[in-house]
Amino acid sequence: MPHEVLPPDPFADDPNDPAKEFAALDEPAAEPMSPEERSELLADLSDLTVYQALLEPRGIRGIVVDCAECEQPHYHDWHLLRASLEQLLSDGQMRPHEPAFDPDPALYVTWDYCRGFADGITATENAH
Repeated sequence: MPHEVLPPDPFADDPNDPAKEFAALDEPAAEPMSPEERSELLADLSDLTVYQALLEPRGIRGIVVDCAECEQPHYHDWHLLRASLEQLLSDGQMRPHEPAFDPDPALYVTWDYCRGFADGITATENAH
């Protein structure tokens, strides 16, 4: 359909146009990832694999991260967090995603908890 026969955009020239968020998704990342950032991201992915292997069999569904922007906890299932980190690695940015539906906070742990748990398992295994 030709553009001129479409109805006018109700948000034309509106500074609060909700479609601006979608346009931002198509913009390239502001800066390319540095080698150090890439290395840290690869380490996070590797750690995530270990944490999932150790904690998923114990009923832990994923990781909770406190969001600095909205000051709310964000609950990420293992597969969702892995997909987000892989996307960040390949695209330089993460796309927005739907939050977990009615997550049970008791089934999610922090990165620090994961790290401590993994360190504890390693220390226990090395002691025997």
